[in-house]
Amino acid sequence: MQHIDLMEKLEAKIEELLQNYNNMKSECEQLRREVVTCKAQNEEKDQEIERLRQELADKNAQIDAIIKKIEAMMS
Repeated sequence: MQHIDLMEKLEAKIEELLQNYNNMKSECEQLRREVVTCKAQNEEKDQEIERLRQELADKNAQIDAIIKKIEAMMS
């Protein structure tokens, strides 16, 4: 009788461990998908930042050119 109780407890623990494993496996897969999504969004943002930096540099160059023209006109 005690042997049967131990087997039932062992079986219950094994089922619990399998359920936990499957839950963790699903959660891990979900987190992997989220990481991939975040990396893609990060790449898009990096590209946008680079585009804006280039745009800022172009605008600064235009401002410098305008300032030089104004200085040339005033001298």
